[in-house]
Amino acid sequence: MSQERRDRYDAKALHTRIAQLPAPMADQLSAWVRVLRGRGRYGHAPAGFRRIRHYLRIAWPTLTAWTGAGLDLQQVTADHITSELARHQGNVARGLLSVLRSIFRALKQERLIFLNPTAGLQLPAGVHLPRPLSGDRLAGALDRLDGPAARLIVALVAIHAVRAVEVARLDLADPDLARRTLAVRRGEGIHLVYLDDLSTDLVADWLRERRRRWPQATNPHLLITSQTYRHPASPQISYCAIRAAFDQIGLLPRQVWADLILDEARETADPVHLVRLFGIHPGIAVKYVHAAHPDKALPRIR
Repeated sequence: MSQERRDRYDAKALHTRIAQLPAPMADQLSAWVRVLRGRGRYGHAPAGFRRIRHYLRIAWPTLTAWTGAGLDLQQVTADHITSELARHQGNVARGLLSVLRSIFRALKQERLIFLNPTAGLQLPAGVHLPRPLSGDRLAGALDRLDGPAARLIVALVAIHAVRAVEVARLDLADPDLARRTLAVRRGEGIHLVYLDDLSTDLVADWLRERRRRWPQATNPHLLITSQTYRHPASPQISYCAIRAAFDQIGLLPRQVWADLILDEARETADPVHLVRLFGIHPGIAVKYVHAAHPDKALPRIR
């Protein structure tokens, strides 16, 4: 499907969903969409219809609950929003608050409401311990990926805990297939990753594909695309391109990265080992060990 057809499909699906709501709220949400599309009182670059659909999905249960209670967005107060947020935890609550802020800011900008009920609302930081992904979500993940680039990206995160931003920064000179190593820039130093058989094969597969598709590439980064292979600025691959690989298996890079660290924490219960192996902050290492071994009381690493 072309981008134009995809946009038309997403736009139609978005407006169809909004039309399911009663007139006052449907009109208010249509105004919000216009603002995100850059057609409000203050122009700006438009957000994609697919992104707006994603935002609407996040807020949909809350919006339908309010309409069921006879409310439109002009009648929603900070207390209504606080009550809704209390029903959720962690990233879910933060994501909902972010979307509600977007909606009410847009309505205030368009002068459809007098006060923004999300103004000043904050969620407590709390302590969010990592939780493991189920084994079946990772099992066979590489087999479900399309293309050698996607397989290499996911493998580096899932097997070696290379962060997504570090994967994007890799240069063509960083993998050494003869020594089966990968040099990863981490902070001000170099973290040397030792490649297993599978990872070595995936690097080799991608290098062959890279040479076949773009023999005249001038971009020195290991991972390139049809847009970047001869770009004069030699940009690294975008986070959206990294995300696209993980979208094929329904996971986020952060989820996969965190699951690998949590699995290692179960085996070692040593935060210093996690710091050395993954290059993470000592406080984060302690948090992962607490999550893996809640019965252990650990001293703070200084």
